[in-house]
Amino acid sequence: MVNSTFNNNLNILETQFKNEVYVKEITDYIKATKNNKTYPRTLKILTDASEALYKFSVNDLNTIISENNKSLEKYDAIIDAIIIDSPQEAALSILYQELAKNKKYYFNVFSTHEAAKNWLEEF
Repeated sequence: MVNSTFNNNLNILETQFKNEVYVKEITDYIKATKNNKTYPRTLKILTDASEALYKFSVNDLNTIISENNKSLEKYDAIIDAIIIDSPQEAALSILYQELAKNKKYYFNVFSTHEAAKNWLEEF
């Protein structure tokens, strides 16, 4: 399950990946973000995936990256912090971090909400 809400006080898109998360849910979320004209053009995202179980493979990362690159065409930059709590999700997230490198996309993996939020505040 993927849910997101824009926090106007923090100016951050807060997203939650919870339980089983499939590649289609992630790509639908990316498409919705791409098409949202109300978000700031430099978008900060705080994704809590600490209760997620990724139900996709390494091969699916290319699909996610492709959709993400399309979304980046609509933004000046996207800064995305993800909170992970399990080794499998951490491994896929770190691999994604390496594969998704883009001059307009900043992605980092964290184990705590505080560390993720502090990193976002640096931008």
